[in-house]
Amino acid sequence: MKKILAVFLLGLSGAGFALTVSCGHLFDSEQGKFVENQLIDIDQDKVRAVLDKKDQIIDLEFSDGYCLPGLIDAHTHLSSQMGPDSYVKKFTSNAPDVTLNAVQYADRTIQAGFTTVRDLGDSYGVTVALRDAIHAGKVVGPRIFTSGKSLATTGGHADPSNGYRHGLHPPTGPADGVVNGPVEARRAVRQHYQDGANLIKITATGGVLSQASSGDNSQFTRDELEAIISTARDYGFKVAAHAHGKAGMKRAIEAGVDSIEHGSYLDDEIVKLMKKHGTYLVPTLMAGDFVAKKAREDGYFPPMVAKKAATIGPIMGAAFKRAYDGGVKIAFGTDSGVSEHGDNAREFALMVEQGMSPAEAIVSATRSAAELIGDDKIGVIKNDSYADMVVVKSNPLDNIQTLTDIPVVIKGGQVIKNEYAD
Repeated sequence: MKKILAVFLLGLSGAGFALTVSCGHLFDSEQGKFVENQLIDIDQDKVRAVLDKKDQIIDLEFSDGYCLPGLIDAHTHLSSQMGPDSYVKKFTSNAPDVTLNAVQYADRTIQAGFTTVRDLGDSYGVTVALRDAIHAGKVVGPRIFTSGKSLATTGGHADPSNGYRHGLHPPTGPADGVVNGPVEARRAVRQHYQDGANLIKITATGGVLSQASSGDNSQFTRDELEAIISTARDYGFKVAAHAHGKAGMKRAIEAGVDSIEHGSYLDDEIVKLMKKHGTYLVPTLMAGDFVAKKAREDGYFPPMVAKKAATIGPIMGAAFKRAYDGGVKIAFGTDSGVSEHGDNAREFALMVEQGMSPAEAIVSATRSAAELIGDDKIGVIKNDSYADMVVVKSNPLDNIQTLTDIPVVIKGGQVIKNEYAD
């Protein structure tokens, strides 16, 4: 225990360090299976080598443990968390309140074993600052790839003035992520680049939780989408598209988005189109499950939102199954911030319930999510990858629920959490 504590303190200090981890079972996310008796040799924040186990000094020994690459959640909202008072909080919470909450949510996320996240829509640019603070070692949290504020149209799903009476909220425009027409669309992408975003997120259709009547109508014209995506490519951005309705999905896929988030009303035509364009689905089944349940609680949502939640939430599982059966590329994502941060791993069981194997579900949260993000140093444990790892005590291929209780989390060679001996 003293040796483990010394490694932990050395890692958090930011000083140079080396670490050798022994794993009885190591998940190879490129092959989708466990390999036996492996040593992970870590230098600084990278994996220097993965070796067959031999007699040498071991810093952390998990001879009976199951080691996996650090998990990736490709759809989170670290600056918020849904509750019955959420619609009031936008009138009472200031940027410092949101920031401090985001620090807490980031800690819960990494404690749950998610060492990397894609954050798709924040407030006040909080996740840009949070990403940088985590990278600098000021606070603990996952690697963050953030879109900053989602892009919307006036009255659209991510228009922050929705639900306010006239005169109470200032007019919204490209600086707020609200665009009308190609010129404003290009300006908003460039503003995100200036603000430090890693990617662009658009709300291609209506959504469940916004105070607007439709949850699935198309909300960008083709010329607006073309302007966003072409400008995003100029600045090295990928584009994620929130989309429930079929027409909005079709328009976004044809325009060249990299991923469809949710995909609630996708059908066989959309499946074929996604396969043709290589578009990922990020299914967020937890969000559908959460809003469907909360829609039955009187007063939890405003009536307009409750109606959409009761309609869209229950169909998201079937949409995922249709996409999975049809061979669409799938990356793990939860929409955490709708459901509670730290519960991210519950998504695995929902995916398995719809027919995905446990190994495929783990690959979706490792190699596949890394490919969607575009970083080949995450989602794998191999030479020169980031030294991100989680360890569990039993085989998650036998019981995927094992991943909801992760005792060991290592990020960049730093031991963030070690409850293995408890």
